[in-house]
Amino acid sequence: MPRYVTAALYLFTDLPDHANLREGLVQVCERHDVRGTLLLATEGINGTIASADEGPGRGVHAVLDHLRSDPRLARLQCKFSFSDRPPFHRMKVRLKKEIVTLRVPGLDPNRTVGTYVKPADWNELISDPSVLVIDTRNDYEVAIGTFQGAVNPGIRTFTELPDWLDQQPRLQGEAGRKTRVAMFCTGGIRCEKSTALLKMRGFEDVYHLEGGILKYLEEVPSDESRWKGECFVFDERVSVGHGLTQGPHELCRSCRWPLTPADRTSPLFTRGVSCPQCHDKRSPEEKAQLAERQRQVELAEARGQVHVGFRPDVD
Repeated sequence: MPRYVTAALYLFTDLPDHANLREGLVQVCERHDVRGTLLLATEGINGTIASADEGPGRGVHAVLDHLRSDPRLARLQCKFSFSDRPPFHRMKVRLKKEIVTLRVPGLDPNRTVGTYVKPADWNELISDPSVLVIDTRNDYEVAIGTFQGAVNPGIRTFTELPDWLDQQPRLQGEAGRKTRVAMFCTGGIRCEKSTALLKMRGFEDVYHLEGGILKYLEEVPSDESRWKGECFVFDERVSVGHGLTQGPHELCRSCRWPLTPADRTSPLFTRGVSCPQCHDKRSPEEKAQLAERQRQVELAEARGQVHVGFRPDVD
């Protein structure tokens, strides 16, 4: 069985001609049988790609070499992980207004951003009671793991974060702008944009975890960790723990909520159809359609194929 390598990457950099980069990127991905999603915008690049792990010069390494051949992307960094199953079944290269959508006019992480904090120094920062630690991820991600003492905004999408920040008494007025704030997310991109937002609003001491949770779980020993639970990832692994080992979660194919082993023993769980989170939100007609889709998925798996209408990758 082939081993698969996944590369999670992003870089804020000025790409006013980003649309012109798409075709060449599509071609190199197709030529090297690379799957996943890449987003291009004037503010930079973001995405996750995977291929069979065939060594330097092939697969994802060829795509990374292609990207870094552009001087504006030469400092592109990525985080690698490995799995025994293909994490993605399609390749998409999309043009976007933002590589991570926040919808704040005038915000530019290429101009101003918070202070990067190495994973080795993160524990000391977030242990300081004067620091407000904010998890910038969505509710379903926070549900399966977060840092000890972190504030959960309870947002459904990243675009809700600015309004949530506006409602926090500790962050209001001149005194609020003096508050020391530490933000984190999965790979670093959302907290980088979040700290840029606070800097734009006049906050002075703003920090974010360099490389995100994934880098922390990769580098910080579990016996020294302040991380509790698992980290949600946007591929077929669903969650990872320390050392980036695959976690026990499975994705609900109806609502995309990460399910624990206990969730999957619930009478409200039907594979591919519903789970405790969405069982009461689906009509009988919707459940019938989902059940038929799941039947087609299982038939394809029995033939050793991937059901083409089944889309595990996240738009």
